[in-house]
Amino acid sequence: MNRPSASTHARLLAEQALSRAAGAPLLAGNRAELLIDAAAHYEAWLAAIRGAKDRVLLENYIIRDDAVGREFREALVACAQRGVFVAVVYDWLGCKGQSRDRFWAPLRAAGGQVRAFNPPQLGKPFGWVSRDHRKLLVVDGQHGFLSGVCISEKWLGDPSQQVEPWRDTGVALHGPVVVELENAFVESWASIGTPLGPFNAAPAVHEAGSVALRLIATQPQTAGMYRLDQLIAAMARERLWLTDAYFVGIAPYVQALAAAARDGVDVRLLVPGSSDIPMVAGMSRSGYRPLLKAGVRVFEWNGSMLHAKTAVADGLWARVGSSNLNVASWLSNREIDVAFEDTGFAQQLAAQYERDLENATEIVLAPSRWRRQGEHVQSHTRPAQRPRHVGGSSGRAAAGALRIANTVGAALTDRRVLGDTASGPLITGTLALAVIAVVAILWPAVIAWPLGVVAAWFALNFGIRAWRTRRRHQQLAGEPDDQT
Repeated sequence: MNRPSASTHARLLAEQALSRAAGAPLLAGNRAELLIDAAAHYEAWLAAIRGAKDRVLLENYIIRDDAVGREFREALVACAQRGVFVAVVYDWLGCKGQSRDRFWAPLRAAGGQVRAFNPPQLGKPFGWVSRDHRKLLVVDGQHGFLSGVCISEKWLGDPSQQVEPWRDTGVALHGPVVVELENAFVESWASIGTPLGPFNAAPAVHEAGSVALRLIATQPQTAGMYRLDQLIAAMARERLWLTDAYFVGIAPYVQALAAAARDGVDVRLLVPGSSDIPMVAGMSRSGYRPLLKAGVRVFEWNGSMLHAKTAVADGLWARVGSSNLNVASWLSNREIDVAFEDTGFAQQLAAQYERDLENATEIVLAPSRWRRQGEHVQSHTRPAQRPRHVGGSSGRAAAGALRIANTVGAALTDRRVLGDTASGPLITGTLALAVIAVVAILWPAVIAWPLGVVAAWFALNFGIRAWRTRRRHQQLAGEPDDQT
């Protein structure tokens, strides 16, 4: 009996580990096209929708009532009017303030079906935490797309105001993976209401290329993408390049990145320099220091907004999709990502990463506290002298000069020294709590009424949940609803 060699056995173990971590099998025979920024996405998406013959399935976190959103709606209406089955899932919270339910009236009138994911419901007091953050489109069971791009003209920027387009990444997919992408939509649809009936038989899906990949359609509390991200951080041998829009690293993942960097892996993290959610940006920056001390290189994008979520490991593995590196994406949301085990695609994404770094500034520790990657962090042999406090205009001038020096230095070297990232959140928290304390002391009703409303809301929801649970148990046990 021939036993597999050690190297073959190791490859089999790695493939098994990846399959189990992701909860997704490896699919061969696919073709993938990298889509960069919203304009390329919208052109490809609209072309596929306008050419649809049987069905269009669209699932997106934000579909905004603006020029872009209305163009997509009209394309969907035209599909429905010529007999194409159209189904749309949008996230209730994501579209709050972006579009209203009546935005979809023309599509419903044409025969299309639209559902909102997870609107507020009695009996689910914490239901709002889980969101549908996916961005996917499947047309005729043959053309598949997934991305980080929402349907909104915000992604296109504003040339009149010299606002650049948002930087985002997605893929167009053909081959066996499209069936899995369609199944992911069908599962989302069924989680909201009546499941979809069987579709018209689609042409057999043949191999469309040579790309092997895994489609990872995560659901709340499954953590498939988190397990895979952790595993890749542990397995990377040469490089791990990450792009993320809302990075808020939890301790186990930060430790995994730090361990990889200490082992000599070229770990890089590219994040927004200015974010559409400033609070998240502040939380992200507060986590830079332990990464930098371990040798992880951190870069901030210099454009309007970096919204891409990608990863490249060793030029062999790559990931593109909707998942951010934070707890919400890993544990609470419905997300959709594709992980490529293909050298050609990974190298293509790595080349794009290098182009992105040309428009980014590296964040570094102060020179006395850091060395280049691969060297140990310096330790001071004696405590530094406490700087003498300089007050008045001279102190402000010195601080201004330091800020100017940092700005000029960043412009000349594409590097910026990491400033104080800890005191800002603490000061903000202090001020917020102080305001709450003052209000509670002087005007207690202002605090008491909201607390009372919140308590009543949870009491109502817990009561309804308990009643429904009791009824369900009674029905399963065959007991009558009313006991005498």
